[in-house]
Amino acid sequence: MKKANLITRKGWQTLDRELKYLWKEYRPEITKKVQEAAAQGDRSENADYTYNKRLLRQIDSRVRYLVKRVEELQIVDYSPQQEGKVFFGAWVELENDAGDVVRYRIVGKDELDTKLGYITIDSPMARALIGKQVDDDVIVQTPSGPRHWYVNHIRYQAFDEQE
Repeated sequence: MKKANLITRKGWQTLDRELKYLWKEYRPEITKKVQEAAAQGDRSENADYTYNKRLLRQIDSRVRYLVKRVEELQIVDYSPQQEGKVFFGAWVELENDAGDVVRYRIVGKDELDTKLGYITIDSPMARALIGKQVDDDVIVQTPSGPRHWYVNHIRYQAFDEQE
């Protein structure tokens, strides 16, 4: 199955901000440190040179990844037509038969953060939720068998944001 290259506008802005910081601020700072360490002579025994050179390679690798990634991502903005149904970017509150309540936001893989309740559009839970409405039952296939959930709320802003 092909993975979705979707991202919320906020997620894209975060990646773009990281790219600009790495390229315009952090990389020049580390490049200067490498040059200063190289000017001290023997590079083979210079810990500053070795460390900063490795850091520079890591920065360059991340910059290459981000440049390619921001070009291939498709930003998905909220549309009023989505209201009442679960689509990309939605916050969804679910409840199971035991009364456990969970909240998830459906995002792209670049925004995945389970601590914040962000799940990817490609996850089994998100795939089961797409197109659902409040009061719908959802069956999510998991490795340990099907799990049943009930859709309590759908929002397109965080649950803790003011209405």
